Amino acid sequence: MSLLDQRVAATLSSDGVLAQSLPGFQPRQGQTDMAMAVSRTLQCGGQLVVEAGTGTGKTFAYLVPVLLSGQRALVSTATKALQDQLFSRDIPRLVEVLGLPIRVALLKGRSNYLCLHRMEQSRHSPESSQPGAQKALAKIEIWAQSTRTGDMAELTGLDERSALWPLVTSTRDNCLGSSCPRYRACHVNLARKEAMASDVVVINHHLFFADLSVRESGVAELLPTVRVTVFDEAHQLNEIGVNFLGQQLSTVQLHELVRDVLATGLQLARGLVDWQVLSAGLEKAARDWRLAAGMHRGAVRLRWTGQHPEGVEPKEWRAGLQAVTQALVDLQNGLDRVSELAPDFQRLGDRTRELLQRAAVFADTPKPEGVRWAEVSAQLRLIESPLDIAQTFSALTRPLSVTATGDAAASADADSLEALMAGNPRHAANSAAPPATAAGTGQRAWIFTSATLGDEPSLRWFTEPCGLGAAEVMQVSSPFDYAQQAGLYVPPHLPRPGDPGHVSQVVALVLEALAILGGRTLVLTTTLNAMRSIGEQLQAQGDARVEVLVQGQSPKRRLMERFREGGGPGDAPGRTGCVLVASASFWEGFDVPGDALQLVVIDKLPFPPPGDPLFEARSQRITQQGKSAFADHALPEAAVSLQQGAGRLIRSETDRGILVVCDTRLIGMSYGRRLLRGLPAMRRLQDHAAFLDALRQLTSDATKTWS
Repeated sequence: MSLLDQRVAATLSSDGVLAQSLPGFQPRQGQTDMAMAVSRTLQCGGQLVVEAGTGTGKTFAYLVPVLLSGQRALVSTATKALQDQLFSRDIPRLVEVLGLPIRVALLKGRSNYLCLHRMEQSRHSPESSQPGAQKALAKIEIWAQSTRTGDMAELTGLDERSALWPLVTSTRDNCLGSSCPRYRACHVNLARKEAMASDVVVINHHLFFADLSVRESGVAELLPTVRVTVFDEAHQLNEIGVNFLGQQLSTVQLHELVRDVLATGLQLARGLVDWQVLSAGLEKAARDWRLAAGMHRGAVRLRWTGQHPEGVEPKEWRAGLQAVTQALVDLQNGLDRVSELAPDFQRLGDRTRELLQRAAVFADTPKPEGVRWAEVSAQLRLIESPLDIAQTFSALTRPLSVTATGDAAASADADSLEALMAGNPRHAANSAAPPATAAGTGQRAWIFTSATLGDEPSLRWFTEPCGLGAAEVMQVSSPFDYAQQAGLYVPPHLPRPGDPGHVSQVVALVLEALAILGGRTLVLTTTLNAMRSIGEQLQAQGDARVEVLVQGQSPKRRLMERFREGGGPGDAPGRTGCVLVASASFWEGFDVPGDALQLVVIDKLPFPPPGDPLFEARSQRITQQGKSAFADHALPEAAVSLQQGAGRLIRSETDRGILVVCDTRLIGMSYGRRLLRGLPAMRRLQDHAAFLDALRQLTSDATKTWS
């Protein structure tokens, strides 16, 4: 056993420094097993994929060996919430307890930081005339004088959905770079400098892939100098990656360009160009192009295998795209006339040219090696992406090393990354590189971990699309006693999903449960339509003492806070219980330990929508490989999503609760056994009477707890 292995094992033991210093810390065999595997990978290099069940303590399992190793590390998460938790709580606690002289930095995407230049211009924007805008801007200006980081998360009361947010932050499109008059004080650049000088840098997957695609935020320069890269919440890597490694064009981008051109033109070059006419021309073209995509209920994805998306009128579509192109050309001509007046106009010109190039891409037929589709909602977004990130990631994680001096290997890594940044991962994969070095000379280590990475021991669902076929794979079981802590109920009397009465029956079941629990219920739906329908019916039919929260009716952060505050036996007099009806992002990352959540209801099995173009393209590729699109793609996707949803229920050793899956296919179809095997080993509630008895027991237990 190496010295690092010994230190890791001792730290996580029953008489180790964590047990002595951190209240509530308990040694767990699974955590130690994972930490030892991470330690070996840090020393030998290579790729380690670990599925660590809920409650394993996977965060400490990778942080302890990484911090003790003294190696420079990059830690990436799927959500900004976990990113903030790692930087503000977990890593500082460990650094203090372990007594390590480690410098840690937090690096977010550009739009998360205050842009001083845009803040100074914001009062000239039309949005600043809206009610309350001047007061909000004044609050931002006062905060700007005291903040050290410029991280917008510090600013309470301003939601990301606010119209003011883009006025005081920048994007890659509108940032002026070194030409900016506030460049020296720029919070983004200061954050990058801090990251480059730190031992551990905490980022998120969106930033990682955005940087790979455009080399925009400093991660590309940072990565060749890092020996260890950890991806927590790694199950989201593939889906996040494909959204960044392709091409996109949207009416949102066009409208933002209109807004910035109009504000900058009227402020810095009024009268030299007719900014009103040029902006109105592009705005109308974008609006007409969106209308050419047709009217749809909710958001839809349209297949696109030929010259235009399916379901649109070809002539109107072509005319709409041509009008957008011409409006961009006209705008470009106007910007060229004033480009020497200010760097703002030069950057606007660059943005316009980039959008023209993307319009040309989407005017041509799709590339055969990828997939193209159009997302239609209130806005229009065109996407062309690879089917997965395998090619890019296999090139990125192949055996490259950083030697003791680091120069040659770092140079080779930089060359490889340069090819990736240029959008040519195939060249990166074939570029010359030094041979892998022996343990101890610095070969890179890549750690991937999540609570859900597939529904079989090989974890192929995760490793194949991520190009990690050579990775060591490990599964660590949850320490929770699910048979004692949780029950699973599949209502046998419910009609199948899709039948007219299914939603109303789900609502009836939830109402019956709420009459007993008085709240403490999370309803997860697979579609937004089902979410809205169930939410509306519960609000109309429910007991007034139980507050019905529905995703989209309030900001996500407020919904989570209200639900956690929430109600139930023993709560403050006059306070109502809560039921939250949600979809999409609430299936994962929503952590409610304790009695505030004791019932999770899932409306149906979360199979991917069959008409989704990306799902169809992946299914076709799998079929061409001689495999089953259902067994090898749809079923594992559903299994992972179901595991994520079920994982909201039990978050600690003392939690108690019931999972209800309102889909009889789970017990009536042969593939249901495979889905059941992927769920925690909860006790089965065989009939409705057993379900109601279990609810009453939860109520009785909660009353005793609160008394």
